[in-house]
Amino acid sequence: MECLLQRRKGEWKRLPRSSHASHPPGQALISFQDLGDQDPGESRGVPQGNSQEKAEAAAAGGAASSRWGPRPGGGLGGEGAGAAVGSAGRRGGARRGRWPHPLVGAPLPARPGRAPERIPPRPSHFRGRRQLVAVLGPRSSSNRDPGGGADAAWACAEPVQATLSSLKMLDVGKWPIFSLCSEEELQLIRQACVFGNAGNEVLYSTVNDEIFVLGTNCSGCLGLGDAQSTIEPRRLDSLSGKKIACLSYGSGPHVVLATTEGEVFTWGHNAYSQLGNGTTNHGLVPCQISTNLSNKQVIEVACGSYHSLVLTSDGEVFAWGYNNSGQVGSGPTANQPIPRRVTGCLQNKVVVNIACGQMCSMAVVDTGEVYVWGYNGNGQLGLGSGGNQPTPCRVAALQGIRVQRVACGYAHTLVLTDEGQVYAWGANSYGQLGTGNKSNQSYPTPVVVEKDRIIEIAACHSTHTSAAKTQGGHVYMWGQCRGQSVILPHLTHFSCTDDVFACFATPAVSWRLLSVEPDDHLTVAESLKREFDNPDTADLKFLVDGKYIYAHKVLLKIRCEHFRSSLEDCEDDIIEMSEFSYPVYRAFLEYLYTDSISLSPEEAVGLLDLATFYRENRLKKLCQQTIKQGICEENAIALLSAAVKYDAQDLEDFCFRFCINHLTVVTQTSGFAEMDHDLLKNFISKASRVGAFKN
Repeated sequence: MECLLQRRKGEWKRLPRSSHASHPPGQALISFQDLGDQDPGESRGVPQGNSQEKAEAAAAGGAASSRWGPRPGGGLGGEGAGAAVGSAGRRGGARRGRWPHPLVGAPLPARPGRAPERIPPRPSHFRGRRQLVAVLGPRSSSNRDPGGGADAAWACAEPVQATLSSLKMLDVGKWPIFSLCSEEELQLIRQACVFGNAGNEVLYSTVNDEIFVLGTNCSGCLGLGDAQSTIEPRRLDSLSGKKIACLSYGSGPHVVLATTEGEVFTWGHNAYSQLGNGTTNHGLVPCQISTNLSNKQVIEVACGSYHSLVLTSDGEVFAWGYNNSGQVGSGPTANQPIPRRVTGCLQNKVVVNIACGQMCSMAVVDTGEVYVWGYNGNGQLGLGSGGNQPTPCRVAALQGIRVQRVACGYAHTLVLTDEGQVYAWGANSYGQLGTGNKSNQSYPTPVVVEKDRIIEIAACHSTHTSAAKTQGGHVYMWGQCRGQSVILPHLTHFSCTDDVFACFATPAVSWRLLSVEPDDHLTVAESLKREFDNPDTADLKFLVDGKYIYAHKVLLKIRCEHFRSSLEDCEDDIIEMSEFSYPVYRAFLEYLYTDSISLSPEEAVGLLDLATFYRENRLKKLCQQTIKQGICEENAIALLSAAVKYDAQDLEDFCFRFCINHLTVVTQTSGFAEMDHDLLKNFISKASRVGAFKN
């Protein structure tokens, strides 16, 4: 029986309108039941047009026609396959719920178009919410010149609205090497460093203070006692229980690590004595370096390509390793096999920060002065000349400027002042100085990022890439970025400078040690997900199959056009729902909170009915994707019937192709034997057109 709904005292009452007794059999009647099974704009059996035209067509008893033929009885398949599918979704019989059908009365306005959601790519192998916070420590790493690069230049993008960077995450999954770790292993990481000539080695510590390594293990740089590569994390037993304070690496590569107790351990490549153990033999296992450091507490380490620096708690700098250009700062250019204090101009200075380029060294003292030494072929010392400097020398051009931090690229240098200004000098063949050209600079040159204060600079001596972060949370990059020469600071969508090196540096390495901490902050989406079916905060209950589902009116009205209309004047706090099963309706409400569904393919058929009923097109697509996963020869015809019934074109095509590809087995199933006559006729016709019956 057709019906209208009228609201009285907060309830929807059903009013009889006409009888079906005289309606011709085998033809579709546009009724309350029928319209619930299809999209209003594509109703089968009704000429396209306005509501009045459809009603007139229904009253005239027009033949129901579609690509699959008439739909007898207002459904598909009668007591056969179509009926079986229908029972999985919306229930037949009198509709006792209080909700009006969305198509009864004046049609609801079309859903406004939505812009596609912008979702930052997250690798599937790392889904845990984890905040990576930089440890103030080494800001250099090492490798040989990657070489090459396009000459195309990018202009600086317009600033965008800043967000709280502390609420954004950086996940280790952005470095390809971590794809070798399982999600469970990634969840345990607390510190991490990606290094190596191709970003193919990684060291990380876990919540249990265990240290693991994996990768290609060049020159024994993993410290496992051999030079064998490993694609599975292996525990570094010799350092287990040690807490890492800072870490840096060279081009060999060699590794220099300092613990929270101030101890120094080195291992890996050692052809130039860069391990500081007095030999030139590669170190296959971590070795503690105590010569001249036994009574010192090391708080920062830095590595050039083949030399090493450490900074002690009392502001002293020690250096060792390759010294062909004076990068050890000892005066002579002979290699330094053991730690030696860097003196000269630093003799009575308190150093607060160190960094290394490929073959140069830098130190910032507590007065804000910058001292440099080593190779200067590209002007990376900032002294105004191209000669090497075998002992520390103050950068006179920064007179009157108080520098807080220094960072070194392969052959360029960045400094950050106490006023948030950045200066750069040195090599500029990739635009890594950010000056708008590719000319080397032997004097400090201001880098114009934006009016906002810069709070962090980033460079890695194995790359020609530069990055900076502003107080407002904006992250800029310039230099060599995936083959492009970015000659001006380019605004990115990243929330931290580490992302720049993970995604754009060559190689993809971490420019500093990262400390991974659990992030307890919940995003808006996560907060909403948590509140679904929460009786403590809900103001609306749905009673389905004798069980309650708790929801929030305001969210339902925001997320669903049907609820926006139905709840407009609703004062009820309990809504009875008998048209859909509990699992289906709960999945629908949960979808409104989470944008995802978690149902079996069988139950998803019922949710597809609901999605069609409420005209939720995105949900309809998700249901079709889920249903596809459960198709087999036995249910293929039933799913095809459902696809036709609910106007799910994508699912319909998928089911039809499946049936054609498994035609012999499908035609022997009970579903095929009970197939509606008109559906069968059209199936055979369509199958014939695609050549399914050719020998």
